Amino acid sequence: MQLSQEQMIKLLNGNYTFSLWSMSMLITRLKGIYASDSSPTSLTKCTDDMNAFVNKFSNIMGNDYTLLQKL
Repeated sequence: MQLSQEQMIKLLNGNYTFSLWSMSMLITRLKGIYASDSSPTSLTKCTDDMNAFVNKFSNIMGNDYTLLQKL
């Protein structure tokens, strides 16, 4: 699964709760990056970081993975 930039904007601007602690930490970090720099380059980096995380840990994400698919 690959998140699009539109899905990433929803994720960064939304208030979602994740069961995986590391996922919550990643979202918090990415929200901070995007809040300080909302340029297209920053959005691309955030999207790339999230996609790398999802690709690596999709087998343990469970409901968090399902939530991301519905964005």
